[in-house]
Amino acid sequence: AQQSGSPLSNHEYQQFFKFLRNTLQASTACHLRELYGCQNSLVQTLDKYENHGIIPQGPVCSEMPGSIFFPNFCTFSFYRCIKKRYFLKV
Repeated sequence: AQQSGSPLSNHEYQQFFKFLRNTLQASTACHLRELYGCQNSLVQTLDKYENHGIIPQGPVCSEMPGSIFFPNFCTFSFYRCIKKRYFLKV
């Protein structure tokens, strides 16, 4: 354990900023989704990238306890954005 108030190690800084970069990128994608909707070509490109080239069709269940059900990937993505649970998977 590190002493309170001491700076992070080089490895700890890499992990810290890696997380921040990913969160900021996810937040930016959410703002695009909110502004332009799921039918926007950029938003669809991001959705395809997240899903290995295909936007899932039909209902989606999440890994959250209680198996929350969503009618489609767009609704699921909006939920993640609203709850700021950017890395929640299906």
